[in-house]
This record gives sequence, structure tokens and C-alpha cells, in this order.
Amino acid sequence: MITATDLSLDRGAKNLIKASSFTIHPNHKVGLVGSNGCGKSSLFAALLGDLAPDAGDLSMPSSWDIATVKQETPSLEQSALDYVIDGDKEFRRLERQLEQARLNEDGNLEAIILNKIDTINGYSLPARAGELLHGLGFLQSQLDNPVKAFSGGWRMRLNLAQALISRADLLLLDEPTNHLDLDAVIWLQRWLKRFTGTLVLISHDRDFLDTVIGQILHIEHQRAKLYSGNYTAFERQRAEHLAQQEVQYQKQQKEAAHLTAFVDRFRAKASKAKQAQSRLKRLEKLPDLAPAHVDSQFTFSFEQPESLPYPLLSLTESQCGYDSDTIILNDVGLTLVPGSRIGLLGRNGAGKSTLIKSLAGDISLINGERYCAQELKIGYFSQHQLEQLHFGSSPVDHILRAKPTLGEPQARSFLGRFGFSGDQALEAVDTMSGGEKARLVLALIVLEKPQLLLLDEPTNHLDLEMRQALVLALQDFSGAIILIAHDRFLLESCVDEFYLVANGHVSDFSGDIDDYQQWLNDDKKQAVNNSKNSDVTADKSLDKKQLRQQQAELRKKSAPLRKEADKLEKQIALWQTELASIEALLSDSDIYQSERKSELTEHLKRQASLKDKLEENEMLWLELAEQIEEMMKI
Repeated sequence: MITATDLSLDRGAKNLIKASSFTIHPNHKVGLVGSNGCGKSSLFAALLGDLAPDAGDLSMPSSWDIATVKQETPSLEQSALDYVIDGDKEFRRLERQLEQARLNEDGNLEAIILNKIDTINGYSLPARAGELLHGLGFLQSQLDNPVKAFSGGWRMRLNLAQALISRADLLLLDEPTNHLDLDAVIWLQRWLKRFTGTLVLISHDRDFLDTVIGQILHIEHQRAKLYSGNYTAFERQRAEHLAQQEVQYQKQQKEAAHLTAFVDRFRAKASKAKQAQSRLKRLEKLPDLAPAHVDSQFTFSFEQPESLPYPLLSLTESQCGYDSDTIILNDVGLTLVPGSRIGLLGRNGAGKSTLIKSLAGDISLINGERYCAQELKIGYFSQHQLEQLHFGSSPVDHILRAKPTLGEPQARSFLGRFGFSGDQALEAVDTMSGGEKARLVLALIVLEKPQLLLLDEPTNHLDLEMRQALVLALQDFSGAIILIAHDRFLLESCVDEFYLVANGHVSDFSGDIDDYQQWLNDDKKQAVNNSKNSDVTADKSLDKKQLRQQQAELRKKSAPLRKEADKLEKQIALWQTELASIEALLSDSDIYQSERKSELTEHLKRQASLKDKLEENEMLWLELAEQIEEMMKI
């Protein structure tokens, strides 16, 4: 387990965490939350051994293997698949030992190493690495591409896959969804729910936290406190705690005021001096309570547009793309009116961002018509907008450049609603974090009073409080919204209808995110079936001998997966037998006698453990069976 005892962490002169104690038990999944700069990343550094506690103790088993996502990826010739396999360090070590044993012609050692590789399921490692990469959005044809051929965002996905395959005892993930689209986020949620080690996760995606984790470690006012339950449960508990704290604070303030008034009134009177002194001592001993409040520096809204023309914008029979040779979308028909709240769904690369750029006028239509109301103002948010900020200029400079009629005091007051307080409003953009730049772009959009918002992943760098402020602002917005996001909570809170971007077309999607998840599964199966069917058509000329050879080759190829599935099936059977035995014992009324309390506790713990193992591993077995079935299709 991970145990913190009176832990204090500093960064330079800044005290981030002080006198905090908590325990994270093995195999628990914990969400680490708190405002930007509160010490989340520093706690990660301490867990990795890169930062020593300034006071107290932070300990965990020395035998634990820890995995985290690399922040840098070298430009390598190595293939994407091999790069991910490198994440299993024990497998790579055994590979090197095996190569040396073969060079030394040491058959006995070679057999021992081969058995060790089998024990850690090393033979299925390439297949598992491929599954990870597919889940994170890579195509089969990309697995052999060199790492250097991928862009920065895709290299971060490679780093994530490398961490996930590591079989770590402790997995530390810092904003793993930042570089993912909704499809990959949904897949990652499922993967992390099955992960059997200890997980500590920093995330600003509340739906992701709700789905994956079972505890929240919250850092606030330099204290780290552990709460049971997911993020929604944490918010409820925290609200209750704050309400109780406020009652205690008000009660204390009332008592302090009464004591102070008595002391001030009778301190000079000899007959009341002892009583005054007694009350003064009581006043000094009152606990140091703070008023309850939820720190949120973000309170903004989109102002009412000066006009709301009807329609605002439309595309008719349009082709969207970058030139006549790279048409991404065909026959697009879309009309946006005040009150439209549309979420775009679709796989990575299907054309969602291309559609947004076409609507914004960033790229011209190849064919078709784009109608835009004459007085229309568009608020367009994308990663490109962050890059277009003026380096060397401050947030105040940006606001005054956009609205010269504002004075500096009004500009600073306006920026305060977006968290730019004090001297922060005067700092150069160059020194800002991604979250600060995103807040500045949102501030500039709000300043323009747009009637149409085109938002392409607006929450990528925003923390939980700013995301909540954005949700509230979008819910009150009277214009039209088109939203691309991997944040499920944002989509479900701010969107009334979904459009699906797939196979070169844009169409209504009559469902919610759960239905979209099912569509992804069905679409994947259909693609596999189409591929198999095309293979059958191409191979109709195969004679029986060739067919048998092909089947034998497929059996050989699927052998590692079948071996792993058989091993898992046997283990599941053993667990089921043990569970039946324990449940038989629990059905005996004698076990509930007070003198057998410790025995009952052990049986109940083992029952819960076995049920968790069966649930996780039965799901894994089913996935293996599906992979084998797909692999064996000819």
C-alpha cells in the first residue's frame, strides 16, 4: 500500500502539501484532483522518487514496479509496435537473456527462459500491443511505421500504450485523455476498469473519473484528504463537509464575539478582572476554523448577442476538404439557427475538424454553397487559435487590442472572471500554461458577443472548475453551438442533438453517447467482417489443400491467444469452485457467532475478492475468445 504520514511537499519556497496523512490500498483506483498548482504533479514526482518529502513520510513496497507516461518521445526508426512492447521491461530483459543463451548454445538455460516468457504471457505480447494501439486509434497499417513518422499527439498515444502494457503494480496517469478523441477515451475507460494494479489518476474529466475510479484524493488549502467513492460522490461529501464547517464556523464566530465583548467591557474593572481573564483564555483556545467556501475563480457567461438572425449559417450540397484531390466530406447539408446545440461524433480523422473549419470559413468549400448571415459573429475555439495568440503580449494587451474602447481597469476586471487576477493579467503569453492560454481564448470569444460558437476540443487544458464554469456558460448561451469534445460530461450537459461524421458524410445520430459506443463496436465488427469477406472473395480459387494450410497457419498464429484463454479458463474454474465453497460456509448460521467474527470477516473479504476477480477475468476471457474467433475466420 501507499502510506503518507504527516507528509509535506514544497517546490522552492512554495509549500504545496503540509501535514497530510492518507493510505492508498493495493488495487484501488484513486483520482487525484485539485486546482492548478496545488501539488498534484509534485505528489506524482514524490511517488516516482524524483522529489523527496520536506517533512513526514511517503512509503510504498520497494518491490512495486511503477509505470507512468513519458512526456518526451525520441525520433526513432523503431516501429510503433516494438516501441510499445518496450513497455514490458521484464519481457525485453528475458529476450536479451534468451538471445545470449542461444549464442552460448546453453539449451538448459534457454528452456528456463522460454518457460519464464510463457509465465508472463510473453508470446501474446505482440497481439496485446496491437490491441492497445487499435484501441487508441492506430490503424493496422500504422503499426510497422517508425515512431518518428508520427506527430506529437500520436507519439503521446504511443507513450500511453507503452505505460499500459507494462504490467505495473502502480500506474500513474497525468491527464491521459488530453490527446485522445472520444472513441479512444471510451476504450481507455474500459481498459482501466479492468486494470488489476493500483491506479492514481490526475484528470479534469469528471465523467472519466466517475467511470474509472473508486476514491478521490483531494488537495486543497495545502491538505491532501482521501474520500471514498467516485467524483460525484466526492462532490456530495465535500458539500456536506463544507456545510458542517460553515455551521461550526458561524457558531464559533458568535461565541468569539460574545467573549470579546465581555473582555473589552470588563477588563478594566477589578471586580470582573478574573472573569475577563478566564474568558480571554477561552477565546485563545478556540479552534482555528476557517469559513467554508468553494474556491472558484471562474464566473463568466456569454453576453446576449446584439441580434440573432435566422438562419445563422448553412451549408448546402457541399463538399469539404483541402483541395479537389483530398475531399473529406460529401453532400453536406447543415443549417444552424439560434438555439441549435449540436455535438459532432465520429472516429478520429473522419472529418469533424474539417467540418468545423468549413463552417468557420477557415477553408473554402470545394463545391456547394455556404450561406452566412451578414451580421454573424462566430466564436471559434481550436488548438489553432491558441497558437495564434500574440507572443510577448499580455492578456490585458489582447483584450485592449480586441476592444480598444475598454480601459485597462475594465480589461483587468473582465479578465478576473477567467482567473487572471493581479499581475497574472500583465504576464506575457509566452510564459503561460496551456490552460491559461485556453482561458484567454475563451475570454476573447466572450468579448465579441458571438451568435454562433464553433468549439473544437475546448476543454483540453482546462481544470475541473473552469470546465464547470464553461458548462454553465454554454447552458445559458442563446445562440447556436457546434461542439467537438472528448469530455462526455460537457457533451451530455450542453448538447441537444448529435451528428455523426463517418464514411465521408454527415448525418443525424438519433442516440446518446452510450448508443454511439455501441455504434463504434458494431462498426468495428462490420469492418472486420467486410475485410474477411473480401478475403474470401479473393481466395475462392484456393483448393482444399491450400485452405487446410491457411487454417493451420491461422491456428498457429492464434496459438498464444488460445493458450492464454485456456489458462484463464482453468483459473476461472478454480475461483468458481473456491467461491462456491466459501458461499456454502457463509450459508451456515454458526459462522455468524460472535466468537467466529474474525473467520467471518476473512470469508467475506475473500468472497468479495473472488467476485471481483471473476468479473474482471471473465470479461478478459470473452475478449480473448472474440479475438480468436475473428482471427480464425477465413
